[in-house]
Amino acid sequence: MSKLHLFDMDGTLLHGSAAAVEISRQLGLEREIAVLERAFAAGELTPAGFARQACALWAADLSDVQVAAAFDGAPWLAGIQEVWADIRARGERCAVISLSPGFFVERLLAWGVDTAHGSRWPAVPIREPLEPAGILSSSAKVRIADDLCARYGLSRDDCVAYGDSMSDAELFAVVPKSVAVNADHHVSHLATYAYTGRDLRGAYELVRTGE
Repeated sequence: MSKLHLFDMDGTLLHGSAAAVEISRQLGLEREIAVLERAFAAGELTPAGFARQACALWAADLSDVQVAAAFDGAPWLAGIQEVWADIRARGERCAVISLSPGFFVERLLAWGVDTAHGSRWPAVPIREPLEPAGILSSSAKVRIADDLCARYGLSRDDCVAYGDSMSDAELFAVVPKSVAVNADHHVSHLATYAYTGRDLRGAYELVRTGE
């Protein structure tokens, strides 16, 4: 039976960081994005509210060159491409679902993930207004997972989720296997397995050995 491996990005594939943080670093806006990150973590900003304010921060200066530099310089876990290659070699599927901007998340397609889903932001350089309806939420992760299951002829019972924080909690609650990767209290109690470290192969091995 095939499986669908569902990966969060911020705090999961990215160790201790997020796309918004890495992009803001390129623009010299680390302090400003830290304020928004704290407000989001405290529940003071919705995903759409966070995106609106981050979009306003970046609108004047963000370029494709800076997005590429943020992606290339980000603290990715080791072994990501190797894990995805092994998943596909086994005839299984893998996907990334993230609340972060699609123009960052979709760069992971070049690393071998089957499909990558991020929030729908205006194209870079940002000249158009952000549409709140295009911003993903934790419940959207479940919806996208269900859509992918339908596409691949699978069910939730065939899914494994990898995540670290409150945006992953709803998905962890509906799939039979999950891996808390460098996770906080929002998902640690929901997870089948827990991994702490900087190599995705270690988290993936927990799933493989647990079969």
